[in-house]
Amino acid sequence: MPRETNDELVDVLRNLREHAKFLGELGIESVDLDSPRTANVTSPVSAARAPAPTPNRVDARPLESPRAPTPVPVKSGAALFEAANSTPALAKSTETLEQIWSDIGDCTRCSLCEGRTQVVNTHGNRRARLMFVGEAPGADEDAQGKPFVGRAGQLLTKMIEAMGIKREEVIIGNVNRCRPPGNRQPTLEEAAICRPFLFREIAVIQPEIIVVMGNTALRNLLEVREGITRVRGKFQDFRGIKVMPTFHPAYLLRDPSKKRETWEDLKMVRDYLDNNPPKSGS
Repeated sequence: MPRETNDELVDVLRNLREHAKFLGELGIESVDLDSPRTANVTSPVSAARAPAPTPNRVDARPLESPRAPTPVPVKSGAALFEAANSTPALAKSTETLEQIWSDIGDCTRCSLCEGRTQVVNTHGNRRARLMFVGEAPGADEDAQGKPFVGRAGQLLTKMIEAMGIKREEVIIGNVNRCRPPGNRQPTLEEAAICRPFLFREIAVIQPEIIVVMGNTALRNLLEVREGITRVRGKFQDFRGIKVMPTFHPAYLLRDPSKKRETWEDLKMVRDYLDNNPPKSGS
């Protein structure tokens, strides 16, 4: 056998062992090799041919010019969440993601702009049925300009693949788009300034399920006062969209014992996608 072929086989076996170990940590006891699952997404080509959506503006106002910081009054307590959940089902937006990102621009609306390298916008399949939302970019994300590309992002990719879905079939974003100093949690004010853009993106994408990862994402998307430990594993609702709260991959790196619980949450998401046909236009 040629040496090159032997080396390739060794690499394949090593990767298979690592993947099997990860699946074992998640509590997966068997894998169906005969019927791989897909997320039933639409390819970029067919998406380009799809008819334009019915005009309907999203109920989220654009913020001020990216170059003109405006003081934002910070509401206290549950008042921060009233606007997100006091309205009916989220209407399909006629905006494009590019228009939203252009509105964000080289954002200077809060002090996080002072230490970041670049704004990190949502990334992935724009017609995805499944969306993942985290807290804020870390150092690797700040350097590369994409969400979840560091160690936590690599773990998230494995979690998605364990569901039988490819990462490029989903879409991933954060509540905040700029890296907080030292990867600290965004403040209430910082989240309140940034999250309207996430709501606008959701109105464009119209995912069927959003997986919110960690307390910051949970509390900024839903009117929930409890922490992720008490809410995880139960489907919630965000303006007609199903939401599954679960642990953040960065937390799983610190406490691998929570991987099994996270896998139980993701299995519920996977089973819903498997047992429900895509909505019309998805």
